[in-house]
Amino acid sequence: MLMRSSTRLRLLRGAGILLLALGIVHLLATPHIATLVRHSASPASAQWLTPPMLLNHILVGVLLIPLGYLTTYAAPHAVSGASWAQVVVRTTALSVATLPVALFALMGTRYYFAAPLFVLGAALTVIVAVTLLVVAFSR
Repeated sequence: MLMRSSTRLRLLRGAGILLLALGIVHLLATPHIATLVRHSASPASAQWLTPPMLLNHILVGVLLIPLGYLTTYAAPHAVSGASWAQVVVRTTALSVATLPVALFALMGTRYYFAAPLFVLGAALTVIVAVTLLVVAFSR
């Protein structure tokens, strides 16, 4: 697929910024996860389930932020053909492409999609995954 360098650069930077935003949305949603668990489980179960769920949510959010930064940083170098930067954006693209697949395979379209932050996170994940796959492997 042929793409102008300026378009490719804007899309890679945009995807990196969206990954940063997704990390922030993830962190903002973390307290809501704790509330959801407390309201959906017995007090003993909630006490047992909340810490690992919060840890998981925080770790993913924290890891998405540097992934977005690296993608944004590598974008101009990838467009100019630097091999290290192409490895960064392609590895990121392939990694991020697994997220929507895992999201829908594991969670389906249950009631989570009534939560605005969940919908925003799912939408950002799909948009970033598709954009990165197209742009990272185009010339």
